[in-house]
Amino acid sequence: MADRVCVARIGAAHGVRGEVKLWSFTQDPAAVAGYGPLETHDGTRRFEIEALRPAKDHFVARIAGVASRGAAEQLRNLELYIPRARLPHIEEVDTFYHADLVGLDAVTPEGTQVGTVHALHNFGAGDIIEIMPLGSSEPLMLPFNETTVPKVDLEAKRIVIIPPTEIEAQDN
Repeated sequence: MADRVCVARIGAAHGVRGEVKLWSFTQDPAAVAGYGPLETHDGTRRFEIEALRPAKDHFVARIAGVASRGAAEQLRNLELYIPRARLPHIEEVDTFYHADLVGLDAVTPEGTQVGTVHALHNFGAGDIIEIMPLGSSEPLMLPFNETTVPKVDLEAKRIVIIPPTEIEAQDN
């Protein structure tokens, strides 16, 4: 399991007073402000959200110590992490943190390795799992649901995938 989990990404500067656009990756998007200091992946920089307000498809955030548009622009595309220990424990059986799935082997029901989980995305119509197939640089994008991914085994570090018939037909 991942020691650190990406919970947000800073976007472009918003206005002239140092505010930034912020995309939250938490189940309750507004909860990102309550996780305490957010850090860069390497832990060398820390950020405290002083204020957060909803915008169209993101938040506008005021971050402590960032008081100008220039300072805000320097933070663009910075991903923000927290130690995993600060996240709530998941008690539901079929619920996972995305960070726990990245790096797992993707196998067929028969156990043949297809590739490795590279990322999870949500473009608005549900979660999509991105798998990097063995011997290919072209990712395989599949719906992340019980039909396509019937089993996630974190202890064995693998997921079972059943690609839709349209994808199987393309591979033959």
